[in-house]
Parts: sequence; C-alpha cells; structure tokens
Amino acid sequence: MGFLTRTRETAPCEITISHRFDELSAHCKFLNGAVVGPGDTVEVDGPELMAAYGEVVSDTRTATITRASTVERFWTRHTGDFEFMELCEFSFSEEVMS
Repeated sequence: MGFLTRTRETAPCEITISHRFDELSAHCKFLNGAVVGPGDTVEVDGPELMAAYGEVVSDTRTATITRASTVERFWTRHTGDFEFMELCEFSFSEEVMS
C-alpha cells in the first residue's frame, strides 16, 4: 500500500436487501474474506437490487474495493470520531411540533 496512492481490488460478494416492517437494511458480505478498513470505499457492480415491502432478496455480485492511501487511512482514523459525533446531535422532548 502506497503512502499517497490508492489501490483497487475486486471481490465476490453477497448482497442482501431487507424491506420488512421490523427491518430495513442492506448488507454486503465479501465471499473471499476481504476486509474494508477506514477510508476504503466499496462499489458493487451490476443493476440496482430492490426488495418489495415484506421481502428479503439476495444476489451474488462482484464488488470493487478502493483501498485508501496510508495518509487517507491515518486521517480517517483520527478524525472519524468527530464526524460520528455530528450524527449524534439529537434531542428528545415532550413538546408537540406544530
């Protein structure tokens, strides 16, 4: 892995989409044991996969993993907590919104 360069690899994967009352999710499981690290991106090849309400669908595809450079990985590890905390800025109140 280069200090400033990104690398790409492909991996077979299983995509599972759930669109049920108790679960709305999308998961990508790499079938070759590939692991995604901080700063890496994943793009799944193929047409869009949709699940109708009440269904769970799965398909086997190929994913392209773009590995972050050493600098990007370092930056993501050290600033990721700050970005996560932005997602946690919420509050609960008993007031009714009008």
